[in-house]
Amino acid sequence: MALRRTKVLIVDDEANIRQSLSGVLSDEGYDCTAVSTGETCLEELNRASYEAVLLDIWMPGIDGMATLERIHTIPQGDRPVVVMISGHGNIETAVKATKLGAFDFIEKPLTIEKVSLVLKNALQQRRMELELERLREEGGTPEIIGDSVPVKALRQQLKVMAATNGRVLIYGESGTGKELVAHAIHSSSLRSTGPFVEVNCAALPEDLIESELFGHRLSKFDGTPDIKIGKMQKAQGGTFFLNEVGDMSLKVQAKVLRALDEHKFEPVGALQTIQVDVRVIAATNKNLEQEIERGNFREDLFYRLNVIPFTVPPLREHTEDIPPLAEHFLREFATAYGRRPKELTADALDALKNYHWPGNVRELRNLMERIVILYPQHRIEARHLPLGATKRVQTTRSWDGFSSLHDVKEAAEREYILHKLEETGGNVTRTAELLGLERSHLYRKMKSLGIAARE
Repeated sequence: MALRRTKVLIVDDEANIRQSLSGVLSDEGYDCTAVSTGETCLEELNRASYEAVLLDIWMPGIDGMATLERIHTIPQGDRPVVVMISGHGNIETAVKATKLGAFDFIEKPLTIEKVSLVLKNALQQRRMELELERLREEGGTPEIIGDSVPVKALRQQLKVMAATNGRVLIYGESGTGKELVAHAIHSSSLRSTGPFVEVNCAALPEDLIESELFGHRLSKFDGTPDIKIGKMQKAQGGTFFLNEVGDMSLKVQAKVLRALDEHKFEPVGALQTIQVDVRVIAATNKNLEQEIERGNFREDLFYRLNVIPFTVPPLREHTEDIPPLAEHFLREFATAYGRRPKELTADALDALKNYHWPGNVRELRNLMERIVILYPQHRIEARHLPLGATKRVQTTRSWDGFSSLHDVKEAAEREYILHKLEETGGNVTRTAELLGLERSHLYRKMKSLGIAARE
């Protein structure tokens, strides 16, 4: 069974832009439709559901800004995330588009890398907003599963810290669920109706992270402006989450420190100062006190962030929570992929509890996703579990769950990439090296196969 592809609507009056964007994004696994006017865009959104819209500003008839205003009247659960594109932008236009609900504003000429990155971030933000909205409607918070002593203590700490505006520094190994904890703090906080905006400091190249955090106001070679609204500004009134903060350079740390102290910052290349009101939550898988001794992290920034320290335990310290976690993930992916529910046998559960889980909860989640996709049988036994780099599946797989050779090829590629990601602890750069691929090529391949790069 083929995975459902994310639907993207491209709106631009230039035929070559529509054609090139459709081709590139289709190659990356998106289901693209392209139209030439704002009127046609609104008709299409009334006809079908889309997750994202790439919307040109300057068009005949209803322009992009007016179209954006009408899109924002769509109920949130059905509303696509909108990225504005233009060759004639200015700061006022970019700010207005953001205030009207656009996720970002990118300038022509467009590049594959920039469009791909912005679209990925936009869709991630939309998923987070929908999940938080669902939880608000249900009167709950992101689900932290388990009844072990460490998990019960974690939930108790969340209740204490969530209702304050204090800065939180979350410690934990890669894959333990630091992002989930940050979401839980936000959804229970005084800022729960505001935005939750994340920056993954480990996933961004050094030359992009400052612009991603604070935005930029630059001029291109032809004199036209290149404008980007930074993530900190987008988090206004809400929560700003710095994931893997220990990977920031000292130069960027200095700007973050100033922003925390003065509640304001200057975008790259700009002269004006922007005031911000955000609650900062940071997370790291590093020992920041050791990083300070090595000269890699500023001591003054550490004390600004470390107001409320919080540690998420590794999975090996609460293995009694593995059965409910595994069953939760199996239900989640069976629903997402339209597959039969799975049941783990007693020997399979024993194997899971006896494994050391170097990739923590993320590794368990990936394993359950792989099982749902690759194994059509209802009962999953220990022999079906490819635990660790040296223990591979040694059973003959049933092919009844596949409808075409393309599906078999996709499943095999997906299994191999997931296996290599487990070997590297989720490090995409190292995985790309092992596979002999460019990092950007691997990212595109992962997106086309529905593999999320986490933390």
